[in-house]
Amino acid sequence: MLLAAGRGERMRPLTDALPKPLLEAGGEALIEWQIERLARAGFTEIVINHAHLGGMLVARLGDGSRHGVRIRWSPEPEPLETAGGIVQALPLLEPEGRPEVVLVASADVYCDYDFARLRGHEARLLAGPARLHLVMVPNPPYHPGGDFALVDGTLRAEGGPKLTFGNIGLYRTDLFRPLPRGEKLRLTPYYAEWIGRGWATGELYAGRWHNVGTADDLARLDAELRGEAALPGRHTAPPTTTNPREHE
Repeated sequence: MLLAAGRGERMRPLTDALPKPLLEAGGEALIEWQIERLARAGFTEIVINHAHLGGMLVARLGDGSRHGVRIRWSPEPEPLETAGGIVQALPLLEPEGRPEVVLVASADVYCDYDFARLRGHEARLLAGPARLHLVMVPNPPYHPGGDFALVDGTLRAEGGPKLTFGNIGLYRTDLFRPLPRGEKLRLTPYYAEWIGRGWATGELYAGRWHNVGTADDLARLDAELRGEAALPGRHTAPPTTTNPREHE
């Protein structure tokens, strides 16, 4: 599941006319970078939630066939936050009505993480006792205190240097079944409970990772990717009509 329903307030005015996941860096929409990386790792069944200007996302990505995936859409009348969005999408995430393991990632994160690394954790999470597995990253300058400690592959609230959650994780879907549907629910408060129960494992990813939160973040990433594309033997997609620079 790719989370794409946020309003992107810190990106305004760019997001006044375009949903944040369609902002571009290196000639491609942020969400398309994620979809292509998922497809390469074999994750071809994708659920995407949407709210703000969601019709533009549907029009751009359609059923996903252009990217070699199948996209199903989970519309929200207003953004329901992370946990609320997952609860809303449960009928799509559990098509056979039984617990599944779902990869959940933010649509506006750019990284070089190989999603195929998560494949080995699916059977383990279904067997328990662990029920979620989070990808952690070194603390960025804007979040120096981190979120959770990672001790021998287990996440802890304390007990070691804290790392930052990289907005990529695997979850057993039955974690969300007790939660109310159609309500705004942040995921952060539930992490404390799940980690306290010993249900959360994790891994450290120290490669390229950008949480694109502001227009300056987007501009820096765009310059970085276009600079790489200009190197001999590298190329990138040409700009399209959704290039964020057209909305500045």
